[in-house]
Amino acid sequence: MASRPFGILVLNQISRSGLDRLPAGSYVVGKDVAAPDAILVRSADMHGLTLAPSVLAVARAGAGTNNIPVKALSARGVPVFNAPGGNANAVKELVLAGMLMAARNLAPAQRFVAGLDIKQANLDQAVEEGKKAFAGFELAGQTLGVIGLGKVGCLVADAAIKLGMQVMGYDPDITVDAAWSLPAQVKKAASVNDVLKNSQFVSVHVPLLDATRHLVNAVNLKLLRPEAILLNFSREGVVDDAAVVQALAARQLGWYVCDFPHAGILANPHVIALPHLGASTREAEDNCAAMVADQLREFLEQGNIRNAVNFPQVDMARESPWRVAIANANVPNMLGQISTAMANAGLNIHNMVNKSRGDMAYTLVDVDSAVKDDLLDALRAIAGVLSVRYLPSA
Repeated sequence: MASRPFGILVLNQISRSGLDRLPAGSYVVGKDVAAPDAILVRSADMHGLTLAPSVLAVARAGAGTNNIPVKALSARGVPVFNAPGGNANAVKELVLAGMLMAARNLAPAQRFVAGLDIKQANLDQAVEEGKKAFAGFELAGQTLGVIGLGKVGCLVADAAIKLGMQVMGYDPDITVDAAWSLPAQVKKAASVNDVLKNSQFVSVHVPLLDATRHLVNAVNLKLLRPEAILLNFSREGVVDDAAVVQALAARQLGWYVCDFPHAGILANPHVIALPHLGASTREAEDNCAAMVADQLREFLEQGNIRNAVNFPQVDMARESPWRVAIANANVPNMLGQISTAMANAGLNIHNMVNKSRGDMAYTLVDVDSAVKDDLLDALRAIAGVLSVRYLPSA
């Protein structure tokens, strides 16, 4: 534990149930913490912020990290934590709501009712005559294509099957955990194009990366069945909205339902755009805040890393009161140099874990005696070492 309380700078409103997991005696949490050890954030854009040298970690109470300068933080040896799956059920339910809104024409039906004159004598007759314009269709028996089979995609697929739908899924990078949780009834698609050609509904659940920007675009939108329904509750930019407007005008696309309103699509009567409601439930906010608070505690107090988007997973049970955590570039002979420096300092290594992820590597070392500042300075002087922390347990 640190000799002083850890300072946590909060950039957004964070669920109290999460903040309460940071004990008051060991943590100072607030929006005006000077020289913070870590930052808690939801939607605030951090790209223009000057981050204090004291910052050891950043945690987002949500899944996506597009608002965080991950690359710059990686260069400093700072992990960026998120809460994968914490809001998955909330997003799943909103996707189902979007499917029903489009299939049953609920948005225009509601606008029709809102425009009725409640004082007119023939109100009941006007309702009966008007409702004919809003006849829709049922979900049961329709095919849903799911692009991206992470936690949200798997939940959407499972819910759709329970509603009597046929489901196709595509994800070239599906994880082992996701594969285990995916319902056996999901038909494997060969490509994004395969999904678009064979589905009445298409729901996109992928992060926004260079490889996924405009994943759904003017070329492959032409593969859709006439009057298909496209849903995007992942990230703005995954779908080419300009191409969507053209597809709607050509009646190739029946509805576009998304969580990212902007001027280019809002005037279209066949667009249902919601105001970033995907994770906006009490339960999701509580779940995400609790997850990242626990992850921050594990990192700050024990050096363990769970659910960082830029670091490997490293979780080592403490076997000594004296622990050193080292973040470094993933280059040859780094582990040898670390071990040599410790041997030269007369320290015996009790336990060590070293893992890498891409260009980043991370090492936890438990030693059998106290660590002096000279060793920490020697470790920091090794070319490629990005950060060094000494974590005595008392």
